[in-house]
Amino acid sequence: MSDIIWFNKEIELKDILHPREQTLSSHLGMELTELGKDYLIGRMPVDHRTRQPHGLLHGGASVALAETLGSVGAWLTVDPEKFNVVGLEINANHVRSARHGFVSGVARPLHKGANTQVWDIRISDEEARLVCVSRLTVAVIPKKQA
Repeated sequence: MSDIIWFNKEIELKDILHPREQTLSSHLGMELTELGKDYLIGRMPVDHRTRQPHGLLHGGASVALAETLGSVGAWLTVDPEKFNVVGLEINANHVRSARHGFVSGVARPLHKGANTQVWDIRISDEEARLVCVSRLTVAVIPKKQA
């Protein structure tokens, strides 16, 4: 078994106030569904908000889900009183299309350094078929002291 990677070792999924109203993630219908010891899972509907004109899941929607999960995961690993995390780079390989239902992403850290983190996010359809593989690099930035 792996150790808990979250800064707050007692945090539970219900404690995470995400998505917030009037954000991209709320507009696209994203929701967090599971918080494990070293991973975060969320899902997003494949519907009129997330499809491209040909009826397939838009690649940009997959990237938005990946960045949301990786960013929330990164934020959960730092002291929020002392640090912010911001995306530096994201890439994605779209390996299968989705037309309906939900896609779910699993975010796990590949590297948790003092200044940067790298997260692996794997998005699958409801039949557990891989849809997208993404890697997110975030910067860990100290908050300015008053």
